[in-house]
Amino acid sequence: MECSAILVAAGSGSRLGVGEPKAFVKLHGRAMLHYSLATLAKLPQVAEVVIAIPTGLEKRTRDEVARAGLEVPVKITPGGLERQDSVRLALALTSAEAQVILIHDAARPFADAALFRRCLEAAAARGAAIAAIPVADTLKRVADGAIHATVKRAGLYQAQTPQAFQRRLLVAAHERAAREHIVATDDADLVEQIGGTVEIVEASALNMKITTRSDLMIAEALATSTKGK
Repeated sequence: MECSAILVAAGSGSRLGVGEPKAFVKLHGRAMLHYSLATLAKLPQVAEVVIAIPTGLEKRTRDEVARAGLEVPVKITPGGLERQDSVRLALALTSAEAQVILIHDAARPFADAALFRRCLEAAAARGAAIAAIPVADTLKRVADGAIHATVKRAGLYQAQTPQAFQRRLLVAAHERAAREHIVATDDADLVEQIGGTVEIVEASALNMKITTRSDLMIAEALATSTKGK
């Protein structure tokens, strides 16, 4: 199975309040981007990597690729206005020979190689798969600042990345989205909308997404405690 990996690293990081794009913010002395690149370097299934980044940061990205020891071909593209646009632009650069496309957000630096492999294997066998965790908290539906209903959490999962798809399925989903102006918050949603079945690969809360300054503080502590393990 040949795989092309898309690494989405085009976020501005404005909510972090640190004055630079999120993927280049340091965690325990290394750019956030480094962690995902280093993990991809451990996956023999990955034949190439396409990275969507903020405009003007190609040299810094190439430097991080070298530091991570990634030896497969790497393509770099400026990201789009929204995450979906960034994935679509990167997808257009992937090899037509790839059977599976792996998509991961650089803002989730702690996804390990085993999780990537499980997603790839599930997608290769059944079409599509995403990392996800069961919802643990009680959910409330709110309007005008007041609770209107309590949502039963049985069967609800919180979607993460990595997400993996057979290439034909992902290309068809993005082509339809572009044609019909469909907007979704993740690629699994686009695939679901064309009738694809997406399997859940259970992950961990450690596969956190770094969005706010508080997230960054937690991630720094986690990166420090796991360094060298």
